[in-house]
Amino acid sequence: MTMTLLARKTLVALCATCVCTLAAAKLPPPSPEAAAKAAEAGAKAAWAGKVDAYKLCMSQDRVAAHYRKSNPTAKPATAAASTCTDPGPFAYTPPSAKPLEAAGAHSPPGTASSPPNTQVPQAPGAAASASAPKS
Repeated sequence: MTMTLLARKTLVALCATCVCTLAAAKLPPPSPEAAAKAAEAGAKAAWAGKVDAYKLCMSQDRVAAHYRKSNPTAKPATAAASTCTDPGPFAYTPPSAKPLEAAGAHSPPGTASSPPNTQVPQAPGAAASASAPKS
């Protein structure tokens, strides 16, 4: 009884995974505005990570200073100065969009110097004699 229940749950989970995968595969690409908003959100998240690292560094320095102050037998810090760097305020500058001419989206980098097919067509009689085996 429990084996059947386990098999059903596994089958349902597998089907749900397949449906979600197919649904995600058919999503259209994001619009340029959505892509720009996602890039800004990514930049803001990266900046928030830097701010969190800075705050953690500052609190670790305060704890180490308090420990050295309260414990006279503590060894002095090996680092000369604090390596905490303030990331500053959040400032996002979106990348400038290239015009189509500068992006090279519609033309190859060089010009064609010869046509793509330089093979000379053969005469109809020559093709038949060339393909026939000689004995």
